[in-house]
Amino acid sequence: MNNRTKVLIPTILFFIAAIADIWGIITNNEILKNSAKPMLLTLLAILYLVSVKKPLFWYVLGMFFCFVGDVLLIFEDANFFMFGLGAFLVAHLIYVKVILRFISNTFTLKTLTSILPFVLFFGILMVLIATNLGGMIVPVVAYGIAISAFGTVALLNYRKEQSTENLWLLIGAILFIFSDSLIAVDKFYQPNEIYGVSIMITYILAQFLICKAMIVKTNNL
Repeated sequence: MNNRTKVLIPTILFFIAAIADIWGIITNNEILKNSAKPMLLTLLAILYLVSVKKPLFWYVLGMFFCFVGDVLLIFEDANFFMFGLGAFLVAHLIYVKVILRFISNTFTLKTLTSILPFVLFFGILMVLIATNLGGMIVPVVAYGIAISAFGTVALLNYRKEQSTENLWLLIGAILFIFSDSLIAVDKFYQPNEIYGVSIMITYILAQFLICKAMIVKTNNL
């Protein structure tokens, strides 16, 4: 099997799993969506591993925690939601660590201006959902800080070098933030059936774009 085939197979299977998951949400087919969802990060991890010469341990670990979060969020229970939130919190912190590898850690005006849009967005979201958070306010704020940091470093990385892969990474981070924000709005502000499909589409695209970017960036190390 040549390298092109090794890359093509998990890519095709990933999009089949993605379509199956979204179709399961649309048709309310619990078996279909619960079977397809854990396959998403599994197939992306395979795609990454067969596409790079020397995998980055931390990125693979971040994908693992996203996989754990996906599995935990299948169960509609408050405790599973908390554990799933915790898994994704760790994943975002790992993603931040990975991206910091590509940029300078020096605090500059560019850092400050990269933080502002994500802080403003998170502030607006908190205004909407704060009154309904109750005992969830601390973990939600902690999660919001982590994902805002992810967006910030992705933007800094792109501003440092405006390459195609850095744009993929930035768009992936923004889509991830948007997906998580829809979860918060659906759970703590105004539930709507349409959010389920929107959450998964943005999440799937986010993870795929981040993976594409990390393949290129890993091979360029």
